[in-house]
Amino acid sequence: MAKCYTSGDFNKYFNENMQALGLPFPSTFFDSYNAAIAHAMIMVETLKTLGNGATVAELIGATTGLEKLKVAATLGAASYVGAIIGSIAVASGRSLGCGSRISDMFVFLHQNKLEFDGWHSFYIYNPQVLDKKHTFRKSFGLRSKNSPASFEYA
Repeated sequence: MAKCYTSGDFNKYFNENMQALGLPFPSTFFDSYNAAIAHAMIMVETLKTLGNGATVAELIGATTGLEKLKVAATLGAASYVGAIIGSIAVASGRSLGCGSRISDMFVFLHQNKLEFDGWHSFYIYNPQVLDKKHTFRKSFGLRSKNSPASFEYA
């Protein structure tokens, strides 16, 4: 463990990032780095099967173990999974990596096999997922709910 890490930091920073994006999430589902990676891997693999137009409700229906995501069932799966992965990267960078750079996001995605079709475009067009000072950060959740088709490039 890095010197900067304090127990609970990952969960704190993950929750902070998701709340800043205006997205709902089950509070205990992503409480540790390992749990978050495991759930994200399931979501990425399921999304590959269902396609980018799927909803979180369809992700839940196609898997076992994702029932706690019902809080986000109406959201587009591509945007939600992208936000989850981005929040994991932010939280791990801040807690486990003592504040890593955005370039570390790409290494993080590759090392943890969390790359999904269109991930490059997703993070290019949605910098607010990773940038806590972005002007339109809070509107991400609204756009995800109201315009899931706007994330079809992912």
